[in-house]
Amino acid sequence: MQWILLGMVIVFLIVAYIVMQGTRAAMAWRKAADDGDVKIIGEIVEDSLIEWRSKKKPKAVAVDVWRGLQSTELVEVAVDFVRVSCQAESEYRREGKSWVETANPIQTGMAITALVAEMVLYDLPHFRPARIQIDVYTSFRDGEGGSSRACIMSTEADRSDALNVDWDEWTGEEIADSLGARYRMGERGQPLAIEVADPVVEDETEETPMVNS
Repeated sequence: MQWILLGMVIVFLIVAYIVMQGTRAAMAWRKAADDGDVKIIGEIVEDSLIEWRSKKKPKAVAVDVWRGLQSTELVEVAVDFVRVSCQAESEYRREGKSWVETANPIQTGMAITALVAEMVLYDLPHFRPARIQIDVYTSFRDGEGGSSRACIMSTEADRSDALNVDWDEWTGEEIADSLGARYRMGERGQPLAIEVADPVVEDETEETPMVNS
C-alpha cells in the first residue's frame, strides 16, 4: 500500500512539473509577443499554420475552402501585423457526365478570406494582431498550355473592422466585403489579377523591423 501511495505521489509530482513548465513556457511566449519580439511572433504564426494544416475539416466548411485555409503561408509579420497568402480555385460539382462550376475563385476566395481572417485574428495562441492582410492567389492558364499564379483578392483589415462582422451568421462574401476585400472581375464574372505591394524588407536600423518568411 505504501508503495502504491508513493507511486501516486511521484506521478502527481511529475504531472505538476510538466504543467508548471508548460505554463511558464506559455507565459514566456506571451510576454515576448507583448514586448514586440517579431521572431517569436513569426514562430507563433508558423506553428499555428502547421497545426491548421493537420486539423480535420469541419462538416460545415466546404472542401475547397478548407483546402484554401490549409494552403495559407506566412508572408510578413510585425509587432502588430500579420500578412498571409493562400490559394483559391474554382469549385466543381459533377452533373451526369460533365463537371459544372459551382463557385469561381472569387467566390471561393471570399469564403477562404473569411475563415482565415477569423482564425488569424482570434485563434493564434499568445498573440492578437491588431492588423491583418490576406492575399488570395489563383492559377491562370495561358494559351500554350502552361499556367501562372497571380493575386486576385487582397484584404487589409484591423480589429475595429472585425468588430462589425457577424462571424456566425454572415456569408463569406458578406464578411470579405465588410473587411474591405479588394478584387476585380471581368465581364463574364471571371477573376482578374490585381496588384499587391511587396513585403517590407527587414531593416535592422528600424525600431520595429518587419521580416519575411
